[in-house]
Amino acid sequence: MSKLLSSLLLAFFLLVSSGRFVLAAEDMAAVEQQKTQLQQQLEQIEAQIAQYEKDLVNIKGEKNTLTNKIKQLQTQQSSLALRIKETSLQVEDMEQQITVTKSFIEQNQLRTDALKIEVTEVLHQIQTNDHRPFLYVFFSEHTLFDALSEIQNFSQVADELNVLIDQLKKTRENLAMQKQRLDTEQDHVEKLLTVQTLQQQALIGSVKEQSTLLTQTKGKEKNYQASLTETQKQAAQIRTRLYQLLDVGKQITFGQAVEIAVWVSEQTGVRAAFLLAVLSQESNLGKNVGTCNRPGDPPEKGWKVIMKPTRDQEPFKTITEELGLDPDTTAVSCPMRDAKGKQVGWGGAMGPAQFIPSTWMGYRAKVTNITGKTANPWDIRDAFIASALKLGADGAKTKEGEWAAAMRYFSGSTNVRFRFYGDQVVARANAYQEDIEALGK
Repeated sequence: MSKLLSSLLLAFFLLVSSGRFVLAAEDMAAVEQQKTQLQQQLEQIEAQIAQYEKDLVNIKGEKNTLTNKIKQLQTQQSSLALRIKETSLQVEDMEQQITVTKSFIEQNQLRTDALKIEVTEVLHQIQTNDHRPFLYVFFSEHTLFDALSEIQNFSQVADELNVLIDQLKKTRENLAMQKQRLDTEQDHVEKLLTVQTLQQQALIGSVKEQSTLLTQTKGKEKNYQASLTETQKQAAQIRTRLYQLLDVGKQITFGQAVEIAVWVSEQTGVRAAFLLAVLSQESNLGKNVGTCNRPGDPPEKGWKVIMKPTRDQEPFKTITEELGLDPDTTAVSCPMRDAKGKQVGWGGAMGPAQFIPSTWMGYRAKVTNITGKTANPWDIRDAFIASALKLGADGAKTKEGEWAAAMRYFSGSTNVRFRFYGDQVVARANAYQEDIEALGK
């Protein structure tokens, strides 16, 4: 019996030390080398971005001329291009980490399966011996010494079984920890891809602004100065400017959006301009927003595929049932996808504020208490209220706390890796504040 256990243990440890269970040393060395190279590239890019940001501050402090405005836009574009490259390198770094984590998960899964087999074999042997009385063992062996040795071996097997069970427990704990790490890493990649989308949109916007500026002024300073004067008279245009909110079945003017935001600000203490900035950013993430689970979409874009099963599917059913909506045809956001088209993370965010179903469940009663009706994440006013409640709880009731609140709204933390999101929200809020003041709100 002890020979059998020894053979099993030997086979197990050979498996552990084999290439199937442990990353080859050269593979690990290659990963570390790639990480070092990526880190060096990131440091160089960050230094260049810092210089561009310094240049932008100096340019903005100069006289407002057409030449300086073009120079400002070009510097901004160079900085954004580097930020996009920086984010791409960060995604690449995270994908390498994910590959390593998946390898460790596979190793621990194999180890868990092997340990289960061994424990089963040892338990079977123990059960077999439980049915062999001492007298049977005594008379079946040639001598008393052999019989006593057999019983002693049985005791050793029981002790070694405890060792195996302890190893199995620790391996399962490691497996759970690594799966949690994988979830975190995949979430980081998803957030980085979203940040990159925002960076690309900002770059496109800057290039478009430069092109429009040159078209309007025809490259002449006097035309630019005339345009500046005209800009100061745009209150009426601001009042009628369309404020696009994602897939809510209608559009509202900027003036109407401001009225809602001001009213919600009075209820929650969150600045109206900041609230507008967050919802504007959440609603303008491009084609990825609200383009899943629509009528006619293929099964792979349905809510049962794109939503995290253990977190969001049951809440989504509850929300749509309460509102009398069809869960199979109510549009939600799609998951992010990497450069290879592979799904990263989960989709399912709802309405203008882009709440995932499980998060919305924590705010729907509070929204209902304010509005007196069933909370609806696709309703513009309800979306404003829920966002303000969350942002306020995260520190946005003071202007100093707005950046951190925006970051927590986006990623649940103030991880500076995603700081572009918070920076953009603050910049939008400042621009909206000027528009609100122009409206006399």
